[in-house]
Amino acid sequence: MALLDIFRLRREDAGQKHFGAIVCKSCGMIYTAGSTEDEFQHKQYHRSLLDKIKFVGWKKERVVAEYWDGKIILVLPDDPKYAVKKADEVRQLADNELGFKQVSLSCPSRSKTYLFVNSEKKIVGCLVAEQIKLAFQVLDEPVEQEELKKHELLEHYRAWCCSTKPENAICGISRIWVFSLMRRKGIGRRMVDAVRNTFMYGCRLTKEEIAFSDPTPDGKLFASNYCETPAFLVYNFIS
Repeated sequence: MALLDIFRLRREDAGQKHFGAIVCKSCGMIYTAGSTEDEFQHKQYHRSLLDKIKFVGWKKERVVAEYWDGKIILVLPDDPKYAVKKADEVRQLADNELGFKQVSLSCPSRSKTYLFVNSEKKIVGCLVAEQIKLAFQVLDEPVEQEELKKHELLEHYRAWCCSTKPENAICGISRIWVFSLMRRKGIGRRMVDAVRNTFMYGCRLTKEEIAFSDPTPDGKLFASNYCETPAFLVYNFIS
């Protein structure tokens, strides 16, 4: 037996072996160490996820924004097949996590996919934008001061409703997803900024000209914070 193997065994015998719930630092999955079934499922998910978000680089990359920790690449429907395939893989991953399988693009041939590639050459953010004409404003519900704290706690889970009066809009954000281990780093905000700067040539969209598609509770909070109002625009929602 190799010396390294002996050292590992001694560490495990000394109580260093992990059991119970573990969060994988690479894929973010929570699984039970010591459970054959859990460890097998983690291995399958881990391999599949890392393969989908791996970015090997392309000869021609449409870089629309660069930062110290990564860059944003724009992929269009008529781009080379390898680029479209990678964008589709990441979008499907985002759909599975967001539960947006039922939401379809109104015009796939005119959609734009923004991918955030970090410094480790992993795609950790995805945003799909499409051209729209109309959207509806989320109705804000007034809250009494004494109920404010309770309101903040329940805001994450609260259902929302919107106006029946249509508003003019230009860009619809169909999906926005950030890898679980890379959240709270401003990636989502930077992707929306990139959309506003590049969706229309020579024009920067205002926050009032973009709308979000049937946002999840997390998406609702993000949109409220980004637009600096709970009365942001939505479209393509499931009634």
